[in-house]
Amino acid sequence: MAESKLKLLFVCTVNQMRSATAHEIYRADPRFEVESAGTSELARQVLTPALLAWADAVVVMEKHHRQHIRRHFPDAYRQKRIVRLYLPDDYLYMEPQLIAALRERVEDVYRRGLLR
Repeated sequence: MAESKLKLLFVCTVNQMRSATAHEIYRADPRFEVESAGTSELARQVLTPALLAWADAVVVMEKHHRQHIRRHFPDAYRQKRIVRLYLPDDYLYMEPQLIAALRERVEDVYRRGLLR
């Protein structure tokens, strides 16, 4: 029987640059099912309890994204694996440097078993 795909939820602030890029570059990866969301009410897709419940692991870009989950979704915060990539909001959507940084950091945490 095939192993089920790991469900990753990428989270940034407005879901337009970092998490949207991560979603795009990993959406066809056979290891993962991916979604993305933002913590701001102005986000393209706003983070919801349903998205958090769906995810096996939550990948946030900065400390304040993790704090947002802790403050607004305390049950999910306690129950979900949350990994921070330490990626500041300094990039444009699909910018080559952002793609490289995301690939390097996501692959690193995946190899180290931090997403399971």
